[in-house]
Amino acid sequence: MSHITESTIEDFTIELLERIGYEYVYAPDIAPDGEKPERDSYEQVLLTDRLRRAVKRINPSIPEDAQSSAIKEIMRIHSPELLVNNETFHRLITEGIPVTKRVNGVERGDRVWLIDFNDPLNNEFVVANQFTVVDNNHIKRPDVILFVNGIPLVAMELKNAADEKTTIRSAFRQIETYKAQIPSLFTYNGLVVISDGLEARAGSISAGFSRFMAWKTADGKVEASHLVNQIETLILGMLNKSTLLDLIRHFVVFEKNKKEDPETGIISIETVKILAAYHQYYAVNRAVESTLRAAGYCIKDLSDSLSLQNIVVEPPESYDLPDVRAQETGDRRGGVVWHTQGSGKSLSMVFYTGKIVLAMNNPTIVVITDRNDLDDQLFDTFASSRQLLRQEPVQADSRENLKELLKVGSGGVVFTTIQKFQPEDGNVFEMLSDRENIVVIVDEAHRTQYGFKAKTIDDKNEYGDVIGKKIVYGFAKYMRDALPNATYLGFTGTPIESTDVNTPAVFGNYVDIYDIAQSIEDGATVPIYYESRLAKVSLSDEGRALIEELDEELERDDISDTQKAKAKWAQLEALVGSKNRLDQISLDIIDHFEQRQEVFEGKGMIVAMSRRIAAELYDTIIKLKPEWHSDELSKGSIKVVMTTSSSDGSLIAQHHTTKEQRRMLADRMKNPDDELKLVIVRDMWLTGFDAPCLHTLYIDKPMKGHNLMQAIARVNRVYKDKPGGLIVDYLGIAAELKEALSFYSDSGGKGDPTLAQEQAVDLMLEKLEVVSQMFHEFEYENYFDADTSSKLSMILAAEEHILSQENGKKRYIDEVNKLSKAFAISIPHEQALDVKDEISFFQAVKARLVKFESGVDGRGNGYGKSNEELETTIRQVIDEALVSEQVIDVFDAAGIKKPDISILSEEFLMEIKGMEHKNVAIEVLKKLLNDEIKSRAKVNLVKSRSFMEMLENSIKKYQNKILTAAEVIDELISLSKNIVKSDSEPKEMGLTSYEYAFYSAVADNESARELMEKDKLRELAVVLTDTIRKNASIDWTIKESVKAKLRVSVKRLLRKYGYPPDMQKLATDTVLKQAEKIANELNAV
Repeated sequence: MSHITESTIEDFTIELLERIGYEYVYAPDIAPDGEKPERDSYEQVLLTDRLRRAVKRINPSIPEDAQSSAIKEIMRIHSPELLVNNETFHRLITEGIPVTKRVNGVERGDRVWLIDFNDPLNNEFVVANQFTVVDNNHIKRPDVILFVNGIPLVAMELKNAADEKTTIRSAFRQIETYKAQIPSLFTYNGLVVISDGLEARAGSISAGFSRFMAWKTADGKVEASHLVNQIETLILGMLNKSTLLDLIRHFVVFEKNKKEDPETGIISIETVKILAAYHQYYAVNRAVESTLRAAGYCIKDLSDSLSLQNIVVEPPESYDLPDVRAQETGDRRGGVVWHTQGSGKSLSMVFYTGKIVLAMNNPTIVVITDRNDLDDQLFDTFASSRQLLRQEPVQADSRENLKELLKVGSGGVVFTTIQKFQPEDGNVFEMLSDRENIVVIVDEAHRTQYGFKAKTIDDKNEYGDVIGKKIVYGFAKYMRDALPNATYLGFTGTPIESTDVNTPAVFGNYVDIYDIAQSIEDGATVPIYYESRLAKVSLSDEGRALIEELDEELERDDISDTQKAKAKWAQLEALVGSKNRLDQISLDIIDHFEQRQEVFEGKGMIVAMSRRIAAELYDTIIKLKPEWHSDELSKGSIKVVMTTSSSDGSLIAQHHTTKEQRRMLADRMKNPDDELKLVIVRDMWLTGFDAPCLHTLYIDKPMKGHNLMQAIARVNRVYKDKPGGLIVDYLGIAAELKEALSFYSDSGGKGDPTLAQEQAVDLMLEKLEVVSQMFHEFEYENYFDADTSSKLSMILAAEEHILSQENGKKRYIDEVNKLSKAFAISIPHEQALDVKDEISFFQAVKARLVKFESGVDGRGNGYGKSNEELETTIRQVIDEALVSEQVIDVFDAAGIKKPDISILSEEFLMEIKGMEHKNVAIEVLKKLLNDEIKSRAKVNLVKSRSFMEMLENSIKKYQNKILTAAEVIDELISLSKNIVKSDSEPKEMGLTSYEYAFYSAVADNESARELMEKDKLRELAVVLTDTIRKNASIDWTIKESVKAKLRVSVKRLLRKYGYPPDMQKLATDTVLKQAEKIANELNAV
């Protein structure tokens, strides 16, 4: 029976790609020294002959010299920043490379296209495996590379699903290594795929592990079964020719954000490459198709080329909701895209705009929101993605400015608020344009003001006094007055109410649905948990009654429309904002948040009922925590975010912020490393604000319906391994949440908007039981009352207990990670606090076991966190008794004294052999020997390779129970002695370490040792070292001519000294590899 290996997974991947039309090439065959070379050197990552043929085929009207010039331009991309290179190439491949050509003796501009995006079949798709790349002395061989017209657009790293040590995270780490060591390959990269053969995810070169997403459909019509492995679904659904090219051209953005250093004030630009997730891809393509239908375009041919037909994973019909495709052609209603908050709705709008601009031949896009802060936030997202839009978006700052911006023939991306469509006089807004190539995109399209109907309201004079009644219409009418022939498309994060007739009348039916259930399952958002703190901070019965009375008025957008609502609001505000109650809330928030911060890295937001309460709550909190305060906006741990007016008084006015200041505070809040941890808001940042590290929302304001759903979604963003967000209720919004859930379900939504915190507690207790069972017959209960010395001894014994179990270390680490996540969501629930000490013990044992995995130097000192540690938000519960005994290195993890001399000294090895806990001793030896061998690999390639094979064989025999613990310890100690002995061999032979390295290279085969005597091999090594040093220029490793000359010199020397002819090629390769390992040192000598 054949076992699954990485090679098996690789072959399966290649077969799937061949099935969808890729040509298979074995990369060593096309290598510089292969049977059919297509590369001049291993540094060259473009298959230039294929690229030239493709460019000639795609650009028949462009002269050959211009074609060559275009190819040279992409080969010259070379800056120190990988992402800068990648962005430069992406712009050239998606926009074409500008060139000049002579037409009738006149210089004309044109563009050379490297890929035919209009006809995918006019391109050459190649899958190559074992593609060796050399870059800056690093030699790496990614598993699979996908070339389009000779360009390495996709890198795939595959691991073995049957090997517990190689996970999809291992594949991600390998890609990170490639990016650091062979960045030239990623200059031309479109996307990266990582897989362990079952799980498969795709992401951009700047994405963290949590941002790599699965592709859920193989055909774009139905979601793939969970029984089908993800790599097959991803290859068939995402890497087919049409979809891959569509993604590259229309679904990649380079988002740019300004970052200001709070200490120096220096502003830098941070760039992130973002690749659309599958739900964004299909939704945008459906929205484009629907817009073209609504605008009256003939879309049959366009649909075929843009892959727009039948591309929906969850059609509205599956929710028993009307589908936009049932609407008539030319009805100007593009439909509504419902994608739950936090799942990338703003970016979907960007992707849509970039694609519709090309599909409709440069229409004018008008983006509408209903609040200034939302307008700013969405505009910032568009402005930072201008390359995809192919133009600069603009923001209308007045009605007159809006009119000017819309009185153009075509083009433009214009941002405005709906209020700018309010007529200055009467009930008719002047027509701004009767063009048909205008698309109006409305964010949060369900708002009540987007209607047609007339309503009667109070008419007030300049002093606010009611002087009569007047008739006004919904803004939908005024927009139609201004832009009668525009096509309207709505986006929303919450569903349209079943009783809402306005939204379908204005925008049409649903285009695409991506609800909470799908979003959480895909990892696009995290679950939201709910905790009531009413028992901690009470509100009077009078206050509760007022809240219930206010519910009806709260459904209006402006509760101050009636004097009655004003009076109730003022009364409730006084009760909610009373001094005693604010004192209680401040104490509780500080206690609650600090307990959360102990176990969960992140930030919090407090929602206050009024600006007065926000300001007073701030003062109350900083009296208790003065160190949190700072007068400077760029400093301090807590801030209030709001605007104020001149009539507000000094208490409130001190917190006034301008648009630029709020932008700076937003950047601080989004930066997990910034000291700003808590913000107090009233209305701002409750919709549209995206801070992934935000994990707790404290609500002390009456809210319901869409506004409540929008607010709670602030904490559902994905961030590292954040297990969920928490809503903390101080005002009793449970009924409103229940009502929101009912409305959500009635509107067709699947999944719960919030989960009771008790569900997290139940999961925590379940995982606690699993971990406890791993300590069966191990009495750790005595740990909690023991002194520090006893605690350390007990942790060491616990390590031994876990290591003695089959696959114990991995199972234990995995389960404690799951327990820690559930605990982080549960804290500060009483049941979580009850088991806090027990969890601290489990985490302490895990922390020491992890030390055997993390990086250490040759003397065992820790030198940095692993990727898992860097990608985690979960903090270990600190056992105060062990603070001074923190785990700092592998010796501490093993409970042994760090030696003052070499870790492979006789005395130290004997100490290891005499350890009571044999499993811990094996882990120590394995880790230390591994690091010792790796450190030697930098100098002596052959010796280190030999030692590593010996180490792996010994461990394998132990794992297969061929050797006992005591026997494998003896083998490892014997290996240690051999390593120590090899360290003294150069001196004994009268060689330098570099000469000895070349001696090892030429003495690495039995026939050479038999045919040639040791002295002759020694002499050869000395001459080789001298020859290579003399011929190796500074950049010789990347110059093929110098390498070729060196290869000839090495072969000549081997022949001269009588080296076995049949072994000369292998010896030459080994010598040159060894030379590359120590290239810098050789040049420095």
